Amino acid sequence: MATVNANGVVTETVVAEEEVVVLDHSIEDSQGGFDIGGYVPVENKWSFGRWFRELGWRYIVGLVALAFAIFPVLFVISAALNPIGSVASTTLIPSHGVTLNNFRLLFGPASGGLFWRWYLNTLIVCAFCTAISILCSTAAAYAFSRLHWRGRRNSLLALMLLMMFPNVLAMIALYTMFSGLGNAIPQLGLSTILGYAFAMTGGALGQVWLLKGTMDTIPGSLDEAATIDGAGHFTVFSRILLPVLGPILATTTLLSFTGPISEFLVGSLFLTDRRVQTLAVGLYSMLQEDRSANLGVFAAGAILTVLPVVLLFQYLQRYIVGGASDGAVKG
Repeated sequence: MATVNANGVVTETVVAEEEVVVLDHSIEDSQGGFDIGGYVPVENKWSFGRWFRELGWRYIVGLVALAFAIFPVLFVISAALNPIGSVASTTLIPSHGVTLNNFRLLFGPASGGLFWRWYLNTLIVCAFCTAISILCSTAAAYAFSRLHWRGRRNSLLALMLLMMFPNVLAMIALYTMFSGLGNAIPQLGLSTILGYAFAMTGGALGQVWLLKGTMDTIPGSLDEAATIDGAGHFTVFSRILLPVLGPILATTTLLSFTGPISEFLVGSLFLTDRRVQTLAVGLYSMLQEDRSANLGVFAAGAILTVLPVVLLFQYLQRYIVGGASDGAVKG
């Protein structure tokens, strides 16, 4: 609504989302045009009850979730910096001073000087399992999403059923199989990094449903246009679909990488030699020697174990955010 007063000033009132904004436009007769003034917002105060119903409860839920998530992190950091290093003396905030002695013990006598070897073994297993999982999952997702063959739906349901069973149910079978395989090929037997890595690839198709769901959202006209130009299945898969699947591939890479880091049950059964153990198995064996006094050293190792996951997330974040922003741009 616009009105002109006696001084030649146009006043326009705009009502939008319960806020009143006044626009003043001064008319300059000598120039024959308009001199547009600034927006003058009218203050709109909410009552506390309305603010709490609209926004306040969200802040409270967010603070509770933040406290719930950050409490164990702060406790582990406090235990790693605690000079005593026992369970009884560890508090949320270090009360006995701060020291880096637990890290020195972790690199030296506590782990027998094998910590960095455990670290390297873990990275090798994680990289191997991630590569196999992404390769197999993307190929299987393409077959389930783009190819039409008899039994496709039943195969998907069977795959989902197999994913419901935990790895602990296959421990005895894996132990027996790799024990016999080690007699023929020692490099793939028990207490070997390569054998343990192959055992961990049993869930290589764990990301198929996630990738297939994303692949189904890509229009089939892209495949048809490439096929008309003479492209085969491999070309369509590698040059058409994979570049579009960047964000979901980054997500599945992160999920596949974090799995072997925290795996302990199968590793404790396979890796009996301390030189070939991973971080989860090695740190537990170190803690098992003296649970009351080695908590600080174990916490220091846990902090260092998280670093590869954090660095990988920081690296892949640009692909996740970039893919989401690219998809939001029209044209």
